[in-house]
Amino acid sequence: MIRYSSLLLIVFSLLFKNGEAQYAQDTLQQKKEFLSLEEALKNPENVYRLNLSEQDVQISDTIWSKFTKLEYLSLKNDHLKQIPAGLGELKSLKVLDLSGNDFKVLPTSFRNLSNLQELYINDDKNFELEKNIPILSQLPKLTSLHLENDGLKSLPINTASLAQIESLYLNNNEFKQLPVELNSLEHLKYLDFHDNKYRISPKEIENKNFGFKITF
Repeated sequence: MIRYSSLLLIVFSLLFKNGEAQYAQDTLQQKKEFLSLEEALKNPENVYRLNLSEQDVQISDTIWSKFTKLEYLSLKNDHLKQIPAGLGELKSLKVLDLSGNDFKVLPTSFRNLSNLQELYINDDKNFELEKNIPILSQLPKLTSLHLENDGLKSLPINTASLAQIESLYLNNNEFKQLPVELNSLEHLKYLDFHDNKYRISPKEIENKNFGFKITF
């Protein structure tokens, strides 16, 4: 006869294996990247990553509330003149890539992205940073901001409102010197400043001891 303790061991072993299998399945689901909106909409509640880069997609504001677990979204190089207001429904979103588009301002609903940690606004020549900072400053978890190749020559005075930013990417712009507004970013730890038109040597800037790491 099988002893009671042995039976318990078998039961626990089966439960553990089932748990392992479920965990593996969940992990694969989180890593899977959907490249088609049509495909993602079949089971939107199970989509964690959605890449719609370089697609001529017509995006309705009403669909986004269905993506309750979406953590990563790319709308890169879609030449959007307006960012869908419905993106504000993505409560789980952590990373958003809006690079290579034609919009000027973010929708006011954007401030509802309470879990957004990293935002890419690269190659967006029409983006009006000063007008958008009031919205960006209301994103409590936004710590990484990419403003690469946006034709920036200076930073607006209200940059100080982005107090939560820890990593800032200003490379491939048109800065001739390190913006003094950076001094007001109390939590800034890393700045990417390579490929600008600065006149001061990196050594001189290092001697100023800004308190954060700079890549030239």
